[in-house]
Amino acid sequence: MSELQKHAAEIAAQFSDHTDVDAEEIEQRLDQLVSEYKVPVDEARRSVTNSLLEEADMDREELGRGGAEAVLVGEIDQDEQWVDVTVQVVDLWEPRSDSIAQVGLVGDESGRTKFVAFETSDLPELEEGASYKLANVVTDEYQGDYSIKLNRTTTITELDETVEVGDDTTTVDGALVDVQSGSGLIKRCPEEGCTRVLQNGRCSEHGEVDGEFDLRIKAVLDDGRQVQDVIFNREATEELTGIGLEDAKQQAQDALDTSVVAEGIRTDIVGRYYRVTGPTLGRYVLANEFERLERPTDTAAIRAAAGVDR
Repeated sequence: MSELQKHAAEIAAQFSDHTDVDAEEIEQRLDQLVSEYKVPVDEARRSVTNSLLEEADMDREELGRGGAEAVLVGEIDQDEQWVDVTVQVVDLWEPRSDSIAQVGLVGDESGRTKFVAFETSDLPELEEGASYKLANVVTDEYQGDYSIKLNRTTTITELDETVEVGDDTTTVDGALVDVQSGSGLIKRCPEEGCTRVLQNGRCSEHGEVDGEFDLRIKAVLDDGRQVQDVIFNREATEELTGIGLEDAKQQAQDALDTSVVAEGIRTDIVGRYYRVTGPTLGRYVLANEFERLERPTDTAAIRAAAGVDR
């Protein structure tokens, strides 16, 4: 099955209870956007979905009501997915925006994830330490860190039993052998609740926007036996490199090229050895804590850093 066929089948499944459109017709619409108009696949999928919503006189929240799947929070690895979760409220934070009713951490046996409930959703408040089934929440992604958003279709059921919360923290060390694309000085969508990285000035959700600068590093650690993708957020990037956001913006302005920031970071950190500790989300370890190692932890790591075949 081709990539377009897969997207078409998934969209058709979403609309199976609401419209007569089939996967073949959806694939044709996707193919026209991608092949003729050179629209990125993700944006083409979004465009076709929006068109079908208009034809069915529905909104996204109505579409999501019948499609939610029960998952563990540690299994979440895509954004904009409708899911059901059964969790304990681990921690509540002070909202930084008047539009947010509650924000904090929830968890289950697989780990923890951030949640956000907006004022417009008009939902009952969650209590710290209590356990709930949250039906019809939407997943979101930020720097490889997945979270859930409660919306006006979310149903909240408090449970009598306590949901046990697991520890998803891991520690990895080895040679930092690569800084991947999407590192350095990036721009994110400024729309409320959206933190997607812009591609050529466009957000896949909101189109062309005036993005907000951010820093991150998507790195690869190799211990000589296996490789691990690691993400350093802005704070961790600044601590690791000594380059602040304003410094990075000035470097890019002087060079008239944002890529100089990533190149400078790559030169500074590739080939060095690090130990990184943080939660595992999808294929990434988020660098909540890290330290530079003076030397590799074992011979295999030395060989990995030197590019010697193992």
